[in-house]
Amino acid sequence: MRVVIIGGVAGGMSAATRLRRLSEEIEIIVLEKGPYVSFANCGLPYYVSGEISERSELILQTPEQLKKRFNIDVYPETEAIEIDRENKTISTCANRKEDIIRYDKLILSPGAQPVIPTIAGLDEATNVYTLRNVPDVDKIVATVKNEQPKRAVVIGAGFIGLEMAENLSQLGIDVTIVEAAPQILPPLDEEMAAFIEKELKQKGITVYTGAAATAFKESGKKIELSSGETIISDFTVLSIGVKPSSDLAVKAGLTTGLRGGILVDQSYQTNDPEIYAVGDAIVVKQQITDEDALISLASPANRQGRQVADVIAGVARKNQGSIGTAIVRVFDLAAASTGLSERQLRNSQLEYKAVHTTSKSHAGYFPGSHPIVMKLLFHPVTGKIYGAQAIGQDGVDKRIDIIATAIKAGLTVMDLPELEFTYAPPFGSAKDPVNMIGYAAANIIEGFSENIQYYELKEAIQNGAFLLDVRNPGELKNNGALPHAENIPLDELRDRLAELPKDQEIIVSCQSGQRSYLAERILKNNGFNVKNLDGAFQIYSAIYPQEVIK
Repeated sequence: MRVVIIGGVAGGMSAATRLRRLSEEIEIIVLEKGPYVSFANCGLPYYVSGEISERSELILQTPEQLKKRFNIDVYPETEAIEIDRENKTISTCANRKEDIIRYDKLILSPGAQPVIPTIAGLDEATNVYTLRNVPDVDKIVATVKNEQPKRAVVIGAGFIGLEMAENLSQLGIDVTIVEAAPQILPPLDEEMAAFIEKELKQKGITVYTGAAATAFKESGKKIELSSGETIISDFTVLSIGVKPSSDLAVKAGLTTGLRGGILVDQSYQTNDPEIYAVGDAIVVKQQITDEDALISLASPANRQGRQVADVIAGVARKNQGSIGTAIVRVFDLAAASTGLSERQLRNSQLEYKAVHTTSKSHAGYFPGSHPIVMKLLFHPVTGKIYGAQAIGQDGVDKRIDIIATAIKAGLTVMDLPELEFTYAPPFGSAKDPVNMIGYAAANIIEGFSENIQYYELKEAIQNGAFLLDVRNPGELKNNGALPHAENIPLDELRDRLAELPKDQEIIVSCQSGQRSYLAERILKNNGFNVKNLDGAFQIYSAIYPQEVIK
């Protein structure tokens, strides 16, 4: 049997090498349009700054190595032009020479390509780049070295855009980020992304949100924004997202779906029983909602490549879908997420609750601990975990990986306090941040706490709620106060209950939500009607810094 794979990198090469491990009899051919069939595309931004110093580190396997170790025939710089499904052949072009390759089974792994928007003057701009592969990064590195740009603009504030902004800034370039959405990092919710935006600005990055590039002037040197402003750029990176590279599949009559993604079944089979597809080009099921989704991440692509090889080799294997787990470093902070965001839950019209906590990355009394701000989204009755997000300097990956595992395992928030972790002061806490956010969510489900979100506070106050801040006066002086808040420090609360109204709803706030929960319990046990401002001053001030009273 001859298996031909169109596209290498994560999905294609995982399929090829797994297939060889399963069988020595199958003939395996990989066609790759670009010059490199196996490279570390996630490492490309770090090569720009020199954090990854050697270009050779980006090239994981060469065709010669793959032939010697796996007996796989790899043809780089070979473009698949057309698929003849009836005759089971592929028309290819390499070095301007056309050829026909026969297949018994075909795996499509063409990946995704950068979205290039229709913007006036973009075609005439000579200083605009995208980053998707090694040739792209070669062009960027050469331009930075030879032209030494002083001002760079990154259009798009997703994961790659922020990584490029950081790495260009590390070279001493003045960087501006332009994002058409109301916030940076669209996979996160706005109050969590606000911490990353603050970090960017503190590191000297100029950030425009809610502003799209509308025109390029003077060969790309001037960029006009929808806000009416014009910014100057010596060097521009387009990073506004990717779309499935499905043109070949469409031309062959294969069925596509969401945003042009190739439709496959649980065995990665297309509407042609001899053709399979994996990776960024396919539509997957969002495992939590079972809705169609495009999840362009390396880990799912690698898994899919391995699984489709199993299917072709006769091993029963099903694509169970993906939940979308990702992380990005932005200077001194990391931002990670898994599952659904609050915005996605609203769009899916799912009933949910959200809770924020702030905990230390390891025992607070041991040197080097840093705060981790976490957000957990869950069903208010069943405790089903919908998603989580975290921001911090250290330990963010560990906590989101744990919750991603919990989602895949079907655990609920009630299980999170039961999880047992390694503990010693340099590594964690006796009550890990995952345990703590599980306790907070369980308190809501069991009725011990009732919270209110930052975006609900203004309306609650307009409707007559009494806002109580239980921080100490020194904290208010140093950090600022919430508008309309009255202050009674937590340790004085029991002695000053007479100052509080029993005929009004009381909303309690502190710095992060922990002390306000203690205050909530004190007041509820004394007959007051109380809600806890989730995330408290820390979250509210991150999203509404202009409202803080200094």
